[in-house]
Parts: sequence; C-alpha cells; structure tokens
Amino acid sequence: MTREEIEQVVTDELGHIAPEVDIDLVDRDGDIREEFDIDSMDFLTLVTGLHERLGIDIPEADYAKLDSLDSAVSYLEMHLVA
Repeated sequence: MTREEIEQVVTDELGHIAPEVDIDLVDRDGDIREEFDIDSMDFLTLVTGLHERLGIDIPEADYAKLDSLDSAVSYLEMHLVA
C-alpha cells in the first residue's frame, strides 16, 4: 500500500468523524484532535476504523504517535511494511 493510499484511508476515516472539516485547510503537523475538533471518543473511533480497514493493531501506548495527520500516516506506513 502506498503512502498516498494510507493517507486516503486516514482522511476517509476522519471524514466520517468530522465531515465538516476541509482536509485541504488542515495543518498536517498540527494536533489531529484540534485540527479536526474531535474528542477522545472520536479518536478511539478513528483508531478502530484504521484497525478495521488496514488490519493493524494500534496499542494504546502508540496513540501519541498518531498525534498529527502526517505522523499518523508515517506510523501506519511503517507498520504496514513491517
């Protein structure tokens, strides 16, 4: 899976959670919770959606590695290749 495909999955999942957010206006390095105005339950929904679509287990200890759009994509890319 390419980085672009992974990013599409992440943005799709975020789009389900926060459909009012224009992805083109998001700071890719900004805190994902602030950029998408999501709470902790929404974040767990994101993690669950990513797990279901990509088949990657994301332990709670790694949640901080998903703190921005770019870091989330990088984390997932690393674990899909591994």
